[in-house]
Amino acid sequence: MTKEIIDNDPYKSAGVDIQAGNDLVDKIKDDVASSHGPNVLGNIGGFAGMFKLDKEYKNPILVACTDGVGTKVALAQETQKLDSIGQDLVAMCVNDLIVCGAKPLFFLDYFATSKLDVNEAAVIIKSIAKACKDSGCALLGGETAEMPGHYAGNNFDLAGFSVGCVDEHKILTNKSVESGDILLGIESSGPHSNGFSLIRKIISESDLNIDEYQHITEMALKPTHLYPSLILNLLSKYKINGMAHITGGGLTENIPRSIPKNLSVTINKSSWEMPEIFQWLQKNGNILEEEMFRVFNCGIGMVLIVDKNNSELIQEDIRSLGFKNYIIGEVTDEGINSPVRYL
Repeated sequence: MTKEIIDNDPYKSAGVDIQAGNDLVDKIKDDVASSHGPNVLGNIGGFAGMFKLDKEYKNPILVACTDGVGTKVALAQETQKLDSIGQDLVAMCVNDLIVCGAKPLFFLDYFATSKLDVNEAAVIIKSIAKACKDSGCALLGGETAEMPGHYAGNNFDLAGFSVGCVDEHKILTNKSVESGDILLGIESSGPHSNGFSLIRKIISESDLNIDEYQHITEMALKPTHLYPSLILNLLSKYKINGMAHITGGGLTENIPRSIPKNLSVTINKSSWEMPEIFQWLQKNGNILEEEMFRVFNCGIGMVLIVDKNNSELIQEDIRSLGFKNYIIGEVTDEGINSPVRYL
């Protein structure tokens, strides 16, 4: 390559800065490596990540999930609160994995932007690496894509992919769910990463002063809870009949995914207090209660379906591990038109 071409840097003139990508790798490599254990083979920078499966699995079943954080990234970028958006990304994937009893093993991220800001990207990927470590999985690799002309301004998007493993005989399905089982709702931190197109619309249409805007956005942007350590701890001690991660679709659409079609659930709305952020959204967005439960988690991020005889012990354990939880309802075989009924 001639000096003239290097000086001109035609690819950079087209909007892609190769050196910026290299600088990013240098900034994040120690954080990424901190999430690695003895199961990770090779180092950052290879063509593919390699992971050695533990011999503890007798009949291992791999479980995979992919997700993003939607337009929560837009609010995070608008407020320049980017240090936890990576946790949101990891949580949306690993929280899905554990619903079937799988232990998260590794995670891959995809960061796409119009123009790579090395410092901004480093903050986000450091957050991803920390969340992986907190979830007991490795950040095995990822892709950073600079795509000038595709994204407006300095906008970016995030996506993630997680793989876990569970022994076949330990896969959690809905086959054990029975009428009379209890629904234990575990607290969310806020909206998690769902409903943000509506959240941003309500914020933009509300006449907020600076302090009000800061308060509302801080509540909305609280990082999504990571549930793997909690759930894996419970699964090692108790029989959990079913589980539902409360994401898009809220309680109304996610709980039915975890119960047999011949059963339904009743939910007692007064069994927990809807957190302030959801009360504000309902009031300022003029949202019907029915829609609140269909769009947002309304303060419940994960639902466990357990035998009534075990519910108190499980509740105590959940509290001891730092999570508030509530008996929010029960499974029933009553013939009703909807799989979820609110009381």
